[in-house]
Amino acid sequence: MKIRKAVIPVAGKGTRLLPATKNIPKEMIPIINKPMIHYAVSEAVNAGIEQVIFITSGGKESIENYFDRNIDLEVFLEKNNKHEELELVRKIGSMIDVVSIRQKEQLGLGHAIACAKDVIGDEIFAVLLGDDLVWGENPVIKQLMEVSQKHKMKSVIGVMEVPNAETFRYGIVDGKFIDDKTLLMKNMIEKPRPEDAPTNLATPGRYILTPQIFDCLERIPRGHGGEYQLTDAICMLAKEDEVYAHIFEGDRFDTGNVESYLNATVEFALRTPGVRPIMEKIIREKMSKYKL
Repeated sequence: MKIRKAVIPVAGKGTRLLPATKNIPKEMIPIINKPMIHYAVSEAVNAGIEQVIFITSGGKESIENYFDRNIDLEVFLEKNNKHEELELVRKIGSMIDVVSIRQKEQLGLGHAIACAKDVIGDEIFAVLLGDDLVWGENPVIKQLMEVSQKHKMKSVIGVMEVPNAETFRYGIVDGKFIDDKTLLMKNMIEKPRPEDAPTNLATPGRYILTPQIFDCLERIPRGHGGEYQLTDAICMLAKEDEVYAHIFEGDRFDTGNVESYLNATVEFALRTPGVRPIMEKIIREKMSKYKL
């Protein structure tokens, strides 16, 4: 069975990046010359995903517009012999089939995923959080797909090791290792204190989920923060079916606040051929100027 669809929730307000997000979706703020959402969608495309389902809200139209054709711009570029730029914008406009679903109330990640039920149907699907970027040779979603296929198309949660003192920032999984990188999951706790965390394996926003998750989402009560937590639905699913957690390969970057956004920008610049020399030059000049 091929995993064809990916859900990317983009309805959040992005308040930690205000005032930039007052009128611009957080997901459209650039890392170098590409908006954040471009990296998440590229990860899905490179993993073989054929359709992306954006769970969106008012004021987010620029996200779906970005992945649509812009004929006026294409005509302008062609008339001005800007062939490289023309090829770039045409490629973006045709890279993926996009569906947008309006989330009328922001009631948590679980609620956002539930909004995609009718489009997903009875298919196993991927979930990517657009403000969690992962740099690596092998797309994280593809790694999770491979684990799912190995275990008869079951749900797989991407996890990474975090310092014990930072478990309160994440959903933390518990389970039994079946190999060096994969656990059969038995529980997941949303943002536990370090003393209450069963492991230091955190969920930064990559999932493969069976359609049974929708039944669980309908049965869970409101949880942490008064919202419908995807974590709670996954825990319920793990009691009724096999759910795996897999330690993925790649470096994850959060972009949800100013500090992490700046860190991601510098890291991506230093890792991008052609951009690295420019960033190194800027860093050296600023360190000299401000005597750092």
